[in-house]
Amino acid sequence: MALFDPVAATAAYLAQLPPEAHAKATAYTQGGHWLLLWGFLVSVLVSFLIVRSGVLVGLRRSLERRKPRPVLVSFAVGVAYLLIDWLLSLPWSAYSNWWREKSYGLTSQAFLGWLGEGVMSIVISAIFTGLFLVALYALIRKAPRTWWLWSGGLTAGFVVISLLIAPIYIEPLFNKYTPAPAGPVRDTVVAMAEANGVPSDKIFVYDGSKQSNAYTANVSGLFGSARVAMSDTMFKQGADIAEVRAVVGHEMGHYAHQHALWIAGVMSVLAIVAFFLIDRLFAPVATLMGADTVRGVADPAGLPVLSVILAVLGLLGTPLTNSLIRLAETDADNYSLVHFNEPDGLSKALVKTIEYRAATPGRLEEVLFYDHPAVGSRIRTAMDWKAAHPPSPPTAPTP
Repeated sequence: MALFDPVAATAAYLAQLPPEAHAKATAYTQGGHWLLLWGFLVSVLVSFLIVRSGVLVGLRRSLERRKPRPVLVSFAVGVAYLLIDWLLSLPWSAYSNWWREKSYGLTSQAFLGWLGEGVMSIVISAIFTGLFLVALYALIRKAPRTWWLWSGGLTAGFVVISLLIAPIYIEPLFNKYTPAPAGPVRDTVVAMAEANGVPSDKIFVYDGSKQSNAYTANVSGLFGSARVAMSDTMFKQGADIAEVRAVVGHEMGHYAHQHALWIAGVMSVLAIVAFFLIDRLFAPVATLMGADTVRGVADPAGLPVLSVILAVLGLLGTPLTNSLIRLAETDADNYSLVHFNEPDGLSKALVKTIEYRAATPGRLEEVLFYDHPAVGSRIRTAMDWKAAHPPSPPTAPTP
């Protein structure tokens, strides 16, 4: 009996796609790396234009004409900045988030549908971000020397709140979520959940194909609001029970190990570092941008300055944040393999994600740009698991 070869098995899975499909995926993925730079430059340019226009300073002066109104100014100026920034960035967003996806066959959504969802998204974002800015600028006013230290707790609080309410109030605005229909898939997923301490009453299928043709599932929410959701693209691309077990097992790993809370905690620490640097860099960056009428870091009219600093830090910190997410994704893969033992199901599902995530990047490229482990290495891990956990031989019948 031939020994199972994980290297050969991995190569066989990757060979299920022809070379031209791999080349297309590589072009899409590496083009996406350049989008990080171009998107950064667009955001800096837009922030510079908003500063030079003086529109935020004018709004702040108008609101404070008779008396100081710090809460109103923080909210109104913050919302105005977000809406103006979104409008000026719209051509770039349309190219990078819709036209490019359309040209690679990764979405069938019409432009007006994409635009309508973008409008709804920016309105929701403006409200929540406006509230966050009210709290942030209150911290700056109350503790001008140490506000950055408290910003981590503020950031963590808002992240947790958003995770709690998103599955209930926000995600249903963009997609229709229905309980997984009765049948083998639902029975399988319910049994998996019950066996591993995951709520079995929140397993959904949603119309993800409305926005994207990507083969995907996700876990969202926290505690009682958490749910596992499978995009209908999984089933349109022929997912079988082994794939469902592997993919949903991966998502259950995120839930069971509380990756959302873990990442929120790390992000709150990074927020402290980022806001500390903003506190120190705000004045020189404001001078470079010509923000002469901005009254320092406590002035909401200086949001474009703050955003430029955050954009620089975000670009430089991309390898770090990607690495943090990759750790969670690796752990979720391991959870799926350990608890549900579907290495081939996981591998079959991963092959279907190659079209939007090149399978075999160089190690440096993966570290710098990938927020998931490379598909090739994930399949190899699954095949190594399969080699180390061969199926038990059938038991001989008792005479």
